[in-house]
Amino acid sequence: MNIVAIDLGQSKSVFCKFDTTTGNCRFGGLTTTAERIRTLLQRERPDQVVLEICPLAATVHDVATELGLEVIVADTTQDAWRWKNNKRKTDRDDALKLARLAALGQLNPVHIPSPTMRQRRRAVEHRQTLVAEVTRCKNRIRALLLPQGHRLPRGKNGWALKSVEQLCVLSKPLSACEPDELWRGLLQLELCRLESVLHLRRELDAKLDELARADARTRRLVTIPGVGPRTAEVIVAVLDDARRFRSRRQVAAYAGLTPRRYQSGQMDRQGRISKRGSPLLRQVLNQAAWVAVRCNPHLRGVFLRISAGRKGRRKQAIVAVMRRLLVIAWALLRDETCYRPRAVAASAA
Repeated sequence: MNIVAIDLGQSKSVFCKFDTTTGNCRFGGLTTTAERIRTLLQRERPDQVVLEICPLAATVHDVATELGLEVIVADTTQDAWRWKNNKRKTDRDDALKLARLAALGQLNPVHIPSPTMRQRRRAVEHRQTLVAEVTRCKNRIRALLLPQGHRLPRGKNGWALKSVEQLCVLSKPLSACEPDELWRGLLQLELCRLESVLHLRRELDAKLDELARADARTRRLVTIPGVGPRTAEVIVAVLDDARRFRSRRQVAAYAGLTPRRYQSGQMDRQGRISKRGSPLLRQVLNQAAWVAVRCNPHLRGVFLRISAGRKGRRKQAIVAVMRRLLVIAWALLRDETCYRPRAVAASAA
């Protein structure tokens, strides 16, 4: 069996052709472009192509798939890939280690979504970036007003139309500000930035809403009480093909919602959740779980049963709700059906 392992770089890459029968290996270098990689794979015609996960991995994966080759994109966060005890680490060493681990079957493969799904996932992640930027703008505005003795109302009331009009009255063009009132000019700059980011978010929301209306999977997930279109599109983008998971535990582990485990001899200890996988998925699941506790009887029952009326167990209970919510969403995507409360209750029982 011939394996071609590629250590990808932004401009230059190194490949290793490894023969699993003889153990012989041959190295080479190439420019990191789709055309050069296609030429390499057409010339070598390996039985398997191996590369580590990186921003360029999806492009190489698409090229190898078009050529009908088996591709493994390796997760480099696993223990088998650690280099901390090695005194030398080069691109050739990386490529050779990829090939040898693939030959031993010790690589943990990473799922690569289709190009269309990758674009949608990037759009969903970019929206979250805009949401965070809106929050930062608002915090900077509050920080400018506080030393001047001005306070905005808490929460959403601080950004109502009346409050924003008052902010516009306080602001001035920076060029017209005196040395002792520069804060007014900075306030206007922040208000302009806030309006610009809000406009970008509204534009992106309109496009995501259009995609959600045309996507049957998103429409199915919205039928779950407590799940809105923003949460549904994140779940769809991250899980992608629901049938690639064999059990609910695999889905929870993929999202980082299973506990860490340490076992040695007589000791068998479970800790906090692993937090592997997409942080954005866990964030939207946390927000949706708190909403679902109020409007979804089944998930509210899960929360009350685990929290047992104690404030100290509310976090553990909400994590359990997050996991149950994700499992329900995965089952709907797998079975291509909508939410049915009785069926969910019967399955849980």
